Parts: sequence; structure tokens; C-alpha cells
Amino acid sequence: MAEEVKTPAPPPPPQPQPAKTGPSGGPEGEKKPTAEKPAAAESAAPAKPAAPAGKSDVPAKAAAPAKPAVPTPVPWTSPLVEKYRNQYGSALEALTYLGQNYLSVDRSLIPDILRRLREDEQFDYCVDVTAAHYPKREKQFDVIWILYSFARNERMRVKTQIADGASIASAVSIWPTANWLEREVYDMFGIRFDGHPDLKRILLPDGWKGYPLRKDYGILQQDTEWVQINLGIESGQ
Repeated sequence: MAEEVKTPAPPPPPQPQPAKTGPSGGPEGEKKPTAEKPAAAESAAPAKPAAPAGKSDVPAKAAAPAKPAVPTPVPWTSPLVEKYRNQYGSALEALTYLGQNYLSVDRSLIPDILRRLREDEQFDYCVDVTAAHYPKREKQFDVIWILYSFARNERMRVKTQIADGASIASAVSIWPTANWLEREVYDMFGIRFDGHPDLKRILLPDGWKGYPLRKDYGILQQDTEWVQINLGIESGQ
């Protein structure tokens, strides 16, 4: 019996392959349409204008306000002032400074002007007697009386200038309270008051050297010296 020859079966027909998809879900290679981006000019903030050369963006500081004018004495007038100006002439000058009235008088008018203010104008209260030192001035000291009138409800100062070493008439006979006030001026400035009943130091020891409220006085040196000599110890300054 003849051998049966088998013929090979024909190959199956090719099957269609699914198309590859891209990340967007469409066929590979296909670009998904995107929204058009706005123009740069529309999205960007408006540019600042360029600063002029030599200038920065830091705002300039406001100019400091001008300093107020320094107060100065101005002439003062009143019926009382005119009364004594007519009598004493150029030896008396009436001024006011920041609301404080004062008579600047020649040393020769003390104590006559003080007595007249006490007896005729009712300045019956001597508030204080004090002084000021101006070392560079020819007449180095101002002596000042601060007076008050209860009847007039008015305050006034009387001021005169004296040289170093000169003395001034005491006002103790006019206002007894001037006794201790004049002693204090003598103690602190070395100004002597003619006719004072007991002119001696009132705050510092009798052996103290110098006068502490003079501008050219070295208080620490004098304190150290006095403590060493009189107490035999070092100063606590």
C-alpha cells in the first residue's frame, strides 16, 4: 500500500493588530491640541519705569525742621516802669524774658530801688537772693533779687552787675529774710554784702577754700583736700 503523503496546512490569515495609543489616548504620534497661551505682554506685570541715573528707589528723608529762634529779652513797659525810668534814666533798664519781668539797674541804685519797691510798690516778700557767674565778662557777677507783691499778685526781679572782689549793699534792713539768703550767696560765690549783721558761711564749713558755684571752681579737688586735712581720711567722691 502506497505511503500517504501529507501536505502542510496553509498558514492562518494575518490578524489586524490594534493601533498603539499615545499618552493622550489617541494614536501614537498624534498631538493633542492645546489651548493657546496668552501673550507675554498680557500675563506679565507692567514694568516699572527706569530710575533716573544717580537716584535710588529709597525715598529721600524729609528735611529737618528749622530750629526755633532763641528767646531774647525784650523791652518791658508799665506805669511802674515809667515812674522809675523817669527818675533814674539810663541807670535803669526794664526788660521781660519769657514772661519774667525784671529791672536791670546800676549798682549805685542798690539798696534805694529795693527799698522803694518794698515801701511804695508793696513788694513785701523777698523770695530769693542769688547770683550768676560769667568769668569772661569784666563785671563777672549778676546779683539778683526775686520779689513778690501779695497785694499786686505780681513777681519781679531786680538785677545788677558787680566785679569780682566788689561788694553790694545788704537788704537785710528791708527784708529780714535776706539775712540767710545773702549768706548763701556769700558762701557759694564769695560776694560780700555791706551792712550784713553776720556775714559768714551757711552751708560749708568755715575752713572751706573757695566758692563752689563759681564757674572756674574745681569742687572735687577742694573736697578731697578738705576731707584729708580736717578728717584725716580719703574723700568718698
